[in-house]
Amino acid sequence: MTDPKTHPILEPARLGPISLRNATIKAATFEGMTPGGQVSDRLVEFHSELARGGIGMTTVAYCAVTPDGRLHQNQILMGEEALPGLRRLADAVHGEGAAISAQIGHAGPVSNAKSTGSPALAPSPHLSAQHLVLSRSATSADLRRVAAAHGSAALTAREAGFDAVEVHLGHNYLASSFLSPRLNRRDDEYGGTLANRARVALEALRSVRDAVGGTIAVTAKLNMDDGVARGFWLDEAVQLAQWIERDGLVDALELTAGSSLLNPMYLFRGDAPIQEMAAIMPQPQRTGMRLFGRLRLRSYPFEPLYLLPSARQVRAEVSLPLILLGGVNTIDDMDTAAAQGFQFVAMARALLRDPGLVAALSNADYARGGLCIHCNKCMASIASGARCVLIGPPPEGRAVLGAHAR
Repeated sequence: MTDPKTHPILEPARLGPISLRNATIKAATFEGMTPGGQVSDRLVEFHSELARGGIGMTTVAYCAVTPDGRLHQNQILMGEEALPGLRRLADAVHGEGAAISAQIGHAGPVSNAKSTGSPALAPSPHLSAQHLVLSRSATSADLRRVAAAHGSAALTAREAGFDAVEVHLGHNYLASSFLSPRLNRRDDEYGGTLANRARVALEALRSVRDAVGGTIAVTAKLNMDDGVARGFWLDEAVQLAQWIERDGLVDALELTAGSSLLNPMYLFRGDAPIQEMAAIMPQPQRTGMRLFGRLRLRSYPFEPLYLLPSARQVRAEVSLPLILLGGVNTIDDMDTAAAQGFQFVAMARALLRDPGLVAALSNADYARGGLCIHCNKCMASIASGARCVLIGPPPEGRAVLGAHAR
């Protein structure tokens, strides 16, 4: 049997100012367990189970920096009201030996204004096919407000005892939508050149770094590719990663892809759960998804480490620590990531199906790979609490998503 110490990802790791028991991270995926925007017992148990399962750090998603930055009304808004629940959650995860991070950001055009009661912000007006609402163009004042709110949100996370924050720069949320030439048609200081389109992302990161300094770890989830024509692409992602490194804005970058707004399956890969997603939508979106869902939820074949080819190109151009996401399911995947120069790996679906996977690998059960079959039916489970639907019904408890949200 191979010595587990020969597997770098399972070794203790350093992320900025914090130490992790290993270099595995539970990727941020909305749990659907925050009714009224508050931490629930289910959310505490969800992340505690991941911690018991051996993960190095678990990420709480999604935590909005402003009221209009939520996707819907049942999401955590970082601030005084959320502190007691966040403290309880952090204490529970720490008690199981893991670190905890909060994914913070602004949903931008992905937001459901019907649920939040606030207009969705975007670089340029955009009609959401999902929510049938027109987002409004963010003003310079809006963007300054959102940038400052990122710093305040990071301070809330620190006060709650969190070890890290992850700034969301992907999936065509607000910062990512500004990066996209397809979505950003502005001609002011936030549009046109990459330097202008990256301003929202960089100002949010600077606000966080200025607020917390080196007292907690700061990471960012950065799109490499939107997966749509005329979207943000890898060459610009490399340049932005270089600027982020130059300015010392993060302790690590997590590399992602796809658009929650325009092409969500580009991130997930595997089967497209069209009928399951339709079932949690209101009319007329439900009928539209059933009839035309193949146009929105395009299916991409699953492959192990499917984001590695693109991520390798970022790795070649920056020196800062990188987190590899996408198709990490086995010890061989982790070893490949380490050999390719990635200091951390992030997993999501694999841990929904098998929360104890990392502990098993750490105990030298190397034959045990992830049990996830990439059916992606878990995507729809957030209506009643994120889980692998193949291993049983949800626990008792009401759904947390509003009638117009998913």
